[in-house]
Amino acid sequence: MITLNDIREARDRITRFVKRTPLERSETLSRHLGTNVYVKYELFQKTGSFKPRGAFNKMLSLSDEEKRNGVVAVSGGNHAQGVAYAAGVLGIDAVILMPENTPQNSLDATREYGATADLQPNIAAAFEKIDHYTAAGRTLVHPFDDELVIAGQGTVGLEILEDCPQVTDVFASIGGGGLAAGVAIAVRSERPEVRVFGVETVGADAMAQAIAAGQVVDLPAITSIAKTLGAPAVTERTLGLVREWLESVTVVTDAEAMAALRLIAERLKVFCEPASSCNLAAAEKLRDKFTPESHLVIVLCGGNFPVRDLCSFGD
Repeated sequence: MITLNDIREARDRITRFVKRTPLERSETLSRHLGTNVYVKYELFQKTGSFKPRGAFNKMLSLSDEEKRNGVVAVSGGNHAQGVAYAAGVLGIDAVILMPENTPQNSLDATREYGATADLQPNIAAAFEKIDHYTAAGRTLVHPFDDELVIAGQGTVGLEILEDCPQVTDVFASIGGGGLAAGVAIAVRSERPEVRVFGVETVGADAMAQAIAAGQVVDLPAITSIAKTLGAPAVTERTLGLVREWLESVTVVTDAEAMAALRLIAERLKVFCEPASSCNLAAAEKLRDKFTPESHLVIVLCGGNFPVRDLCSFGD
């Protein structure tokens, strides 16, 4: 069980290693949705996403021997960079198993942060090779199925409560479910009446499919442009947490996420990922659930989107 105290302890542990990202009211989005809308700019976090929070909390909790033996992670995107960065800061050797179709910007950044990238044919093959490294003594830093990682991501929720105490609703995207679950636990442990909405895109909707099936579902492929939401499956842990703590999970199309991304770029002047902009798309879809007195927080969780993908979308 992950508690509010676990998340508070995570904040104390990681606070000198991560940024406290800004949360601001958006007049444009407030007019657009007919209510009070605030943006949590987590894309300004170190490495461009929320991932260092969980990575630092996990690695700072390792024993001295575990730190000497190094860590291993699996990711084709933001988790890779978060683990690589945290490991570099802490002086821990890191190997990141990455699919061969990883965007070049993510691969370059992972290597520049000092990690070794072990390229595999696909994300499934990358997960299958974890045992090779853990058998050699490395500790797995899982992208979402780890209580310490989830507690680290939950520190985003503590900041939301502090900067927007009037919050009524939060939108957080779901890849494997660690961020959304952590934020929901942090926020709703203190404010049970706040609704936390999880968001996915078609083609990267492992959580929505698992909820519908009543069990974990393996996606045959990740077909969404929101590649950083591309967990091939959630886990029993995150499925249970999402069922317990979230209001619902909304799935939007790539086209809806990209339309929201363009609005954010043009009006908020920030370039986020579709894994972030999908939260605005979901808020648009659920606008009838809010009143003019509501206070919505939209988490822009990452900004590591290749410009090439933006330019080629719809070709």
